[in-house]
Amino acid sequence: MAIHLTRRQLLQRAGVAAAFTALSSSPAMAQLVRAPRLIPWRNWSGGQSCLPQARVAPKSLDELVQVIRQADGKVRPVGSAHSFSALVPTDGTLLSLSYFNGLLGHDASTLQAEFAAGTPMSLMGAALKEIGQALPNMADIDYQTLAGAISTSTHGTGVGFGSYSSLVTGLQLVTASGEVLDCDAQRNPEVFNAARVSLGALGVATRVRLQNRASYRLRERQWIAGTEELLEDVEKNTRENQHWEMLVITHSDYALSVALNETSDPATPPRDPAQEGGNEFVSLIESLDKYGSDFPSARRALLNSLRHIASFEDRVGESHEIYANVRNVRFNEMEYSVPAEYGPACLREILKLIRDRDLRTWFPIEYRYVKADDIPLSMFEGRDSCSISVHQHYSMDHHNFFAAIEPIFWKYAGRPHWGKLHTLNARTLQPLYPRWREFTEVRRELDPHGKFLNAHLSSILGVA
Repeated sequence: MAIHLTRRQLLQRAGVAAAFTALSSSPAMAQLVRAPRLIPWRNWSGGQSCLPQARVAPKSLDELVQVIRQADGKVRPVGSAHSFSALVPTDGTLLSLSYFNGLLGHDASTLQAEFAAGTPMSLMGAALKEIGQALPNMADIDYQTLAGAISTSTHGTGVGFGSYSSLVTGLQLVTASGEVLDCDAQRNPEVFNAARVSLGALGVATRVRLQNRASYRLRERQWIAGTEELLEDVEKNTRENQHWEMLVITHSDYALSVALNETSDPATPPRDPAQEGGNEFVSLIESLDKYGSDFPSARRALLNSLRHIASFEDRVGESHEIYANVRNVRFNEMEYSVPAEYGPACLREILKLIRDRDLRTWFPIEYRYVKADDIPLSMFEGRDSCSISVHQHYSMDHHNFFAAIEPIFWKYAGRPHWGKLHTLNARTLQPLYPRWREFTEVRRELDPHGKFLNAHLSSILGVA
């Protein structure tokens, strides 16, 4: 088919071609063509994002050292992107440890095992089972990488159990200068103590050694009970169960109580992941909120009626199969840990605020206990704690909801989970941590120019 162009159209197209030819031969255009393609990053909930200058995944320790030494600008390590706070975002280099993966060695006599720091927690349970070991406790999700979990003091529940960080007996760290430090109680002990909860601000962890126990099975038992009844029986529930928590149904008078205890009973048949960990129950609550949020009294009556229809079968399996659950509903989260004795009072005040102001939310509030440790920047340093987690569906605005509740946590001397949303900075955080200066001095020595800091870390650590 013939193409007919007017003289004006011919001149216009010739002009565009000439301009493109001129630009192509210019140094600026040539540099633009050679520029690397920038790939955006987002976290699990979609609440955090960035456009880093480079995204790298070194395949060896030597390559990792060179990346850190040669990086132009800031460097932030990234794991599974499951932190809700702004620990990761950077316009510099985003560094993944995805090739640092798997079990590296173990000691059958001490029940210790060493993993590459980029190993997803979801892959550790089966690997430990093969060598007759298991983690003493686990969080209720296992999406995080090992390095990410210990960097933020991620935890499960149980008055006799600390966070993942409390299990660390040794680690390897690559500093801002590219120095490789092997750290434990004897080698570089000050760095080791601080690096067990580091927020990724001291360097990049490459190997982590953990204190485990012999493998075991757990029985999970779930039941609906009155929230106030469970709070009055907190001492009994935590004493009689190795691991106990409750998921409080907002805008109702009830909660889902969950108890995990060691057992020698045979494993129960596998279930649909959608039915595990209260997922089916949460989906039901979401549906009720969708149709009942405009009628508070009716919604409360409907939610309270769930106790008559909800039933849960016990689940038995290897420990790592029972602790962790599939979380297929995305959300944003704020969590604070208060001294254990303040837990019931703090939760009661949060629930009263939600009820009195009819705050829009339907996600259950998670209520757990964690044993004290001796790690400078751990939320549990020096005190047994009660952790209270407030969630909001990712499609709903969480800012006003969290802003209304956060001052209640402050009233009870709460310390925010480093991987969850909060509004504190160095001025307000330092009084909460007696050994704050111990950490900041180690950070200053290892990274004097702030290579591993981003805006969020500079704010919470007080670095100009």
